[in-house]
Amino acid sequence: MSLESERKSSAVSDMGAWAMNVISSVGIIMANKQLMSSSGFAFSFATTLTGFHFALTALVGLVSNATGLSASKHVPMWELVWFSIVANVSIAAMNFSLMLNSVGFYQISKLSMIPVVCVMEWILHSKQYSKEVKVSVVVVVIGVGICTVTDVKVNAKGFICACIAVFASSLQQISIGSLQKKYSIGSFELLSRTAPIQAISLLVLGPLIDYLLSGKFIINYKMSYGCILFIILSCALAVFCNISQYLCIGRFSAVSFQVLGHMKTVCVLTLGWLLFDSAMTFKNIMGIALAVVGMIIYSWAVEVEKQCNANKALNSVKHSLTEEEFQLLKVGVETKPLNDVETGQSKA
Repeated sequence: MSLESERKSSAVSDMGAWAMNVISSVGIIMANKQLMSSSGFAFSFATTLTGFHFALTALVGLVSNATGLSASKHVPMWELVWFSIVANVSIAAMNFSLMLNSVGFYQISKLSMIPVVCVMEWILHSKQYSKEVKVSVVVVVIGVGICTVTDVKVNAKGFICACIAVFASSLQQISIGSLQKKYSIGSFELLSRTAPIQAISLLVLGPLIDYLLSGKFIINYKMSYGCILFIILSCALAVFCNISQYLCIGRFSAVSFQVLGHMKTVCVLTLGWLLFDSAMTFKNIMGIALAVVGMIIYSWAVEVEKQCNANKALNSVKHSLTEEEFQLLKVGVETKPLNDVETGQSKA
C-alpha cells in the first residue's frame, strides 16, 4: 500500500471513529432522557446505570477475548486500578456537580476542561501548542459558551465538586492516550481491561451515590418492561460510546477529543431544533456558527502543525546524513509496506 493510500485509509478510520462517537453519544443522550425524565420512566439512578454500562462493556470484551477477536495485553494491575479510580471519581463528581450547580455553571465547568487538559499535557508531557491552535480553541469555547450557557449560580459545595470533576475527567482522558502508547495496547484492549474494575466498583458504590443524589434507593424502584428495554438500549449505546471514546483519544489527543466533544453539543442543539421544535434564538445561531468556525480553524491549525513537525523531523534527518543516504532512506520509506504495530502484519 502506498504512503498516500495509507494516509487516506487513516483519515477514513479517523472519521469512522469520530462518527461512531457522535452517533452513539447523541443516541445515549436521547435514550437516557426518556429513561430518567419525570415524563418518561423516572429512573433517577445515573451512577448505577453507568455501572450497568461498564458491565455490558466488560462482557463484550470478555467474549471478544475468548473468541480470539481481540487479545488481552498485559497492563500492571496498579495502573488499571488507579485509572479506574480516576474515571469513577470523574463520573461521580460530574453527577454531583450537575445536582449542586446551575446548568449554566455546569456548562462552564465542562468548557474549562479544554484549557485544563492543555495545561496538564504541558506539565505532564511537555506538550507545546501553536498560536493557531490556541486561538481556535478559544473560538470554539466562546462559541459553545454563547449557545449553551444560561444562568450562572455558584455555591461552595458545587464549586468544589466541579473542580474535582474537571480535574479527574481531564486526567482520565490524558491517561487513556498515555496508557495506549506506554503499553502499545489498542483502545478496545485497554477498555476491556478497565471496564470490569469500573463495573464492579460502580455497581457496589453506585446505589449509595444515587441515594445521596436523589434520596431514593434503586431496590425500591418498580421496573417496567419499557424501562428495562431502555436500560438495555442505553447499555448497548454505551458500549459503542466507550469504545469510540478510547478510539478517538488514541487516534487524536485529549485536547482534540474535547474540541470535537463540544461539537456534539452543537449537534444536539441543532437536532433538537430540527426534530423536536426546540427554541432556537439568534444567540444560539451565532454561538453555533462561531463554534463551527473555530472547529474549522482548529482542524486547519492541527494539520499545519503536523506538516511543520514532519518537515522539521525530515530536515533533521537530512542534515545528519549524506545526500545519497538521505535519498536511499526516502525511497525505502515510500516503497516499504507499513507494519501494523499491534499485529506485526504488513498493511500491503
